Amino acid sequence: MPAFCQTARDSLSAYVDGELPPDRAAEIADHLTTCPACSAEYQALLETVAALRSQLTRFTAPDVLRARIRAAVAATPSESVAAEQIRPSARNDRRRLTRALGVAAAVFVGAALGAGGTLVAAGGGRNAAPVASEVLASHVRSLIPDHLTDVRSSDQHNVKPWFNGRLDYSPTVLRFDDQGYPLIGGRVDYVGGRPVAVVVYGRRQHMINVFSWPTGSGDAPVATRTVNGYNMISWRHGGSERWVVSDLNAAELRSFAALLQRADSVSS
Repeated sequence: MPAFCQTARDSLSAYVDGELPPDRAAEIADHLTTCPACSAEYQALLETVAALRSQLTRFTAPDVLRARIRAAVAATPSESVAAEQIRPSARNDRRRLTRALGVAAAVFVGAALGAGGTLVAAGGGRNAAPVASEVLASHVRSLIPDHLTDVRSSDQHNVKPWFNGRLDYSPTVLRFDDQGYPLIGGRVDYVGGRPVAVVVYGRRQHMINVFSWPTGSGDAPVATRTVNGYNMISWRHGGSERWVVSDLNAAELRSFAALLQRADSVSS
C-alpha cells in the first residue's frame, strides 16, 4: 500500500467529522478523487456513519443548552481585537469552547438525522443521506465562533473573486439586500469528499448557508426537509446543485430559495 494511502485512511474518521485543518482536508479530498481503494474506504465509512445515526434515539436539547450555545455564538470577540492582544489563557479558553461546541454540534446533528426521517439529496440516489448529513453538519459547525466565513463582505465583487484558485469552478454570488437577505460573505467547505462553495446570507439574527457545486446529473425539482428546527432546501439546475440551510422559518427560507432559483433560470 502506498505510504499516503495509509496516512489518508488513518485520517478518514477525522475527515468525515470535519476535524482536519483545511490544507490537510484538501489533500485528503484530492487523494480520494484519484485512489479507488481509499475512495471505497471513505464511502464505506460514510455508510457506516449513516447506519449508526439511523439507530440513534432522538433527544431534544434542553432550553438551557440552547441558550448557552446561542450565548457562546453571540459572544464572539470583535474582529478589531488583534490576535496578539488576546492573552494565551483566553486563546486556550476559546479553543476549548470551540471544540466543546463542535462536539455538541456533531452529537446534535447525529441525533437529529437519526430521528428526523429520511433526508434525500436533490434527485435522491445512493449517496443522498451522507450528503444531507454533511451539509447539515457543516451548517451547524459554521455557527461556532469564527467558523461562519473565510471572507466577510457584503459586496459580491469581493466575495466571488475570493473563490478563484480555491475551487475548480466559479460559484454564483448575488446580492439580495433589497429583499431583506443581505450578503455576509463566503467560505470553502467539504461535502462528498470535495471542496465546495458556501455563500452566507443573513435574515435578522438568522444565518443562511448556500452550498453549491457542479454536478453531471440532470435537473431535479426542489426538495424541502425540516430536521429538528433546521430547514433544508435543495435542487439541481443547469449543471449545479444547491443546498440552502437555516433555522429561519420555512416560509421565508422558501422565499429566499425562490430568489436563487429565479436567478438560476435567468443565467441559464
